[in-house]
Amino acid sequence: MRPSRRSDDGPSARRVVARLRDEGGSASLEFLTVGVLLLVPLVYLVITLGQIQHAVLGIEGGARHAARAVAQAGDHDAGLAAADRAIVVALAGAGIDPVDASVSVVCAPSAGDCSTARGTVTVEIVATVPLPLAPPLLDLDVGLGVPISATAMQPVSAFGGAP
Repeated sequence: MRPSRRSDDGPSARRVVARLRDEGGSASLEFLTVGVLLLVPLVYLVITLGQIQHAVLGIEGGARHAARAVAQAGDHDAGLAAADRAIVVALAGAGIDPVDASVSVVCAPSAGDCSTARGTVTVEIVATVPLPLAPPLLDLDVGLGVPISATAMQPVSAFGGAP
């Protein structure tokens, strides 16, 4: 025995059901939808990682050049001034505001004199790389960022430095 059909089933209802079952032409729509959903985060990730790597290379170079400038300077004050210039240039090249970076210069064995023969100069730079397109957090004018740091050590020559 066949189930009874409702009176509103007709040729138009069958056509609607047939069109819903037909998958012709939906592959391009699915490709675009899935492509956009996967491609946008992937592009953001690549941009973010590129920006972080750019900043890391910049502060590493700044720390290395600052340590070398201090170690090769004739006196302590001239070395710190040269290190300051090297750090400012490196941070500007990396796209980091020098005000937002923390710089530490440590001299061994004498903390007050970086030009001691056979001493060691250690420069550490700590900064935060802002994430692209990240809004300020809770209206505190502080954006989201990734903290990065670089440390460089340079020996002072036994024949150089202060007499």
